[in-house]
Amino acid sequence: MFRRLLESVLFPHKKINKTRLNNAINGKTIVVTGASFGIGSELCLLLSHYNVHLVLVARTRSVMEELAQKIEANGSTAAIIAADLYDDEQIEQSINQLLQLERIDYFISNAGKSIMRSLARSLDRYHDITRTNTLNYLTPARMILALTPLLAKSKGTVINVSSMIVLLLPAPMWCAYQASKTAFDNWFRGNWAEWKHMGITAKSIYYPLVKTRMIAPNPKYANALAMEADQAAIRICRLIYRNKPAQKPWWGVAPQAASFFGKRLWNKYSYVKVSSKG
Repeated sequence: MFRRLLESVLFPHKKINKTRLNNAINGKTIVVTGASFGIGSELCLLLSHYNVHLVLVARTRSVMEELAQKIEANGSTAAIIAADLYDDEQIEQSINQLLQLERIDYFISNAGKSIMRSLARSLDRYHDITRTNTLNYLTPARMILALTPLLAKSKGTVINVSSMIVLLLPAPMWCAYQASKTAFDNWFRGNWAEWKHMGITAKSIYYPLVKTRMIAPNPKYANALAMEADQAAIRICRLIYRNKPAQKPWWGVAPQAASFFGKRLWNKYSYVKVSSKG
């Protein structure tokens, strides 16, 4: 009971202004990567109530086919691009398919990979870095570069679904994930001014822990405080129609301030924490 109450304070229930969202997306083409599960799936279902054309990009075709049926039952249309966004050839094929679209009004970069592993357990796992970097940084950057002319033509919007971890000090055991997400966040925000000059709107959303299958394999998160996936999707919908370049939890400034003022203490604590685990 106390845990649920605390979650309601940290992640308050949000609602969508249906009129504003409808005005923003009715009749639009929206591309969502990582669409088959978690936040991506919940987002597509929410958007499907507003007469949109959704382009689903993910690995699992069978899951996307089921999702597409639900989207069409809600009154929208859906197209499926099944691609492993680790694979160079499949990435290129997915880009070529997207370039065949007449227009793209929203590109929502949601696909991602999370990994938590100590340095001692990573010494023979260089592929953890390359795979995480590919999915969290290189692939979305590659796709957005290719699609920028289409987005400029439609005066579209590109949204980066990111994590609070990129706004904080480097964290032990999260190095591969944090580095990849931070790299893309810096690249993405660094392009805001030039995209604006092209007529493209760029926005970022920074999430705390979210209850998705991405965190399920880690037993440490079994009882962790986390946001529900449908509430995470609602926050993207709200970001779409609100005149804000970024969104983060209401309490997000606190850990950012702690990161800035407590660097020495954090470094000492992190060392002790890791050392105590051998």
